[in-house]
Amino acid sequence: MKRSVTSLPLHTGRAPAWLFDRMKRLCAAVIEVILMEYDPRELLSRIADPLWFQALGCAVGFDWHSSGLTTTLCGALKEGLASLGDDAPLAICGGKAKRAIRTPDDIRGYGEKWGVDVSGMVAMSRLCAKIDNTAVQDGYSLYHHTFIFTPDGSWAIIQQGMNGERKDARRYQWLSRDGLDVMSDPHTGITCDHTQEVLNFVAGRSADARGAVVDFASEDPDKMASTWKDIALSMPRRHYICAEDVNAGRLLKAFNAIHEAHPQSFRDLLEIRGVGPRTVGALALVSELVYGAPPSFADPARFSFAHGGKDGYPFPVDRPTYEHSIDFLKTCIDKAKMGDREKLDTFKRLGKI
Repeated sequence: MKRSVTSLPLHTGRAPAWLFDRMKRLCAAVIEVILMEYDPRELLSRIADPLWFQALGCAVGFDWHSSGLTTTLCGALKEGLASLGDDAPLAICGGKAKRAIRTPDDIRGYGEKWGVDVSGMVAMSRLCAKIDNTAVQDGYSLYHHTFIFTPDGSWAIIQQGMNGERKDARRYQWLSRDGLDVMSDPHTGITCDHTQEVLNFVAGRSADARGAVVDFASEDPDKMASTWKDIALSMPRRHYICAEDVNAGRLLKAFNAIHEAHPQSFRDLLEIRGVGPRTVGALALVSELVYGAPPSFADPARFSFAHGGKDGYPFPVDRPTYEHSIDFLKTCIDKAKMGDREKLDTFKRLGKI
């Protein structure tokens, strides 16, 4: 796993139109070169790499230290891909705010176009969003969700959460891979410039706690409610939820729903409608105080000089050089499509140097 330290303070406003137009054209060229030289899986693995993703954002001229790098770069990649036509074996779905909510519809649209069953992709998109919003409780609420996948079922996810009090953001990245357990250390990276104590139910160290919660779900709902009342009266000094945070009536309904669903795993439990951060926080206390199986409290966060940056750092965007970069890549691509790989091979050798 790559580790990265990146400051992501919240920045308001939009990328200037003159810059975003260049960003999406350069992103289109980068996508096309990687698809030509490697395959869609390689592109997914790079997008899911926190360092590569951040470097690409810097290369296309966005603020290296801005939360907007995540949302704007994903938008540029999405529009850049769209400009390549319908033949690219890649889908970029979702985005910021309302676009994130429409992610399932975007995924289904590609499923219809490709003639493939995407129900698993829709389920994975929703599950990973719920994990980062509910099973990892770090004070950041998701407002951006981009789901990228291929016709063969490979996928990557880029999500970002906001902390209104801190005025900063946190980026979560995922990649499908052999042996992936979405319930145990699943991220390729979580990027933020500081760490803290968080409730992390998908840490490898939380395995016993996940098992304890599933065991608790098999209890009679009345006993579950009685257990919560006992815990609420004797909460430890270090806690991640207060009794006042929980609506007892709503929690009892959640206990009934959990019991009736008969979850066989923590993933089953997490996917139950109505099981949100407050319920999971209450179950974390149950696993710790009743079963002696505390979840992990270790923060999983891991701690631009190509064309400049839109905010003037490290220098203002050099527009002529930016255009030259786009033109050069497009020339490489066009010549390679006609069988002349000299420029593209030269570009590859330059990258090795």
